[in-house]
Amino acid sequence: MTELLVVITITVLAVLSPGADFALVTRNSLALSRRHGVLTALGIGLGVMLHIGYSLLGVGVLLQQSLLWFNGLKIAGALYLIYLGIKLLRSPVTGEQEKSASARMSGWAALRAGFLTNALNPKTMIFVLSLFMQVIEPGTALPVQIGYGAIIVLAHVLWFVLVALFFSAPAIAGRLLAYKRRIDQLFGGVLVGFGLLLSVLSLRP
Repeated sequence: MTELLVVITITVLAVLSPGADFALVTRNSLALSRRHGVLTALGIGLGVMLHIGYSLLGVGVLLQQSLLWFNGLKIAGALYLIYLGIKLLRSPVTGEQEKSASARMSGWAALRAGFLTNALNPKTMIFVLSLFMQVIEPGTALPVQIGYGAIIVLAHVLWFVLVALFFSAPAIAGRLLAYKRRIDQLFGGVLVGFGLLLSVLSLRP
């Protein structure tokens, strides 16, 4: 029971902490549509499943032991966040252009964006690896570990779906869309900042 409480507590704190996932879901929900935001949230859940999957299979141990692969994945994830940030900084300015961009972005693209943002996010990778390698006891039964993984995925999906529903609500979106360009610049800057910070931390000896 103590192990379960620790897993839940750490998961809730990790999910609620601002990061690239939050920035992407908020932006897609606000500037595109509720559907785009929810699908982005579901994509994030798939990304978390990937991290949990390789942790359960023991690949996480190999990643931690191989600094070259581990740092390589972190740098790749950081570069992807920078790429997303630059895309937001260069996003369309006018409403008509944004409607056109929304029409061009399929549900699959929103799902994929959420998945890649989380799957390549070093923050989530380190969080899941640390949880399974340091908090969960080696002797914990596999079904119990899978249950912990399900809790982690469910927490991410529920939180980010709520974020998508909140920021796509007409009353909220109607007020904030007038500042759409500034919001894109803010979230773009946040993603670039996260990416640069993670790149620096990954290159540190």
